Amino acid sequence: MSVSNSAHGPMTQQSLLDAYAALLDSAAYMHELANAEEWAALIDQRTHYVMSVEKLKQLDGSLALDENAQRIKAELLEAILEHDVEIRRQLVARRDELGKLIGVSQRQRSLHRAYAPQQGGSEAFYALGEADTKRST
Repeated sequence: MSVSNSAHGPMTQQSLLDAYAALLDSAAYMHELANAEEWAALIDQRTHYVMSVEKLKQLDGSLALDENAQRIKAELLEAILEHDVEIRRQLVARRDELGKLIGVSQRQRSLHRAYAPQQGGSEAFYALGEADTKRST
């Protein structure tokens, strides 16, 4: 599959490969953010990543690559996907952790609702008892 005209020559192939390399850099950076548990920064970076993927899709669809460029592109894609798998694994672990925290919070709220009226009543009882003690002394 060779390139048919000079408009799609090595410079354009190189531009496409450079775009894939930039996407790999972005994926590696997001992986670092996930490792550091910097979730807000990861989400911000993910927005830029998705936009880059969309631009790359358009450029990639309009270009035929020679054999060497196809091999390089495949290597870059494999590395990007490896980072993506790790990021997803860490995001799933974070989601599970947040789910557990939400569950604990909901149980605490339920317990508070169940026992708060009783605590309020006993506090009033103790307050009355203290007032009676002060009057009798």
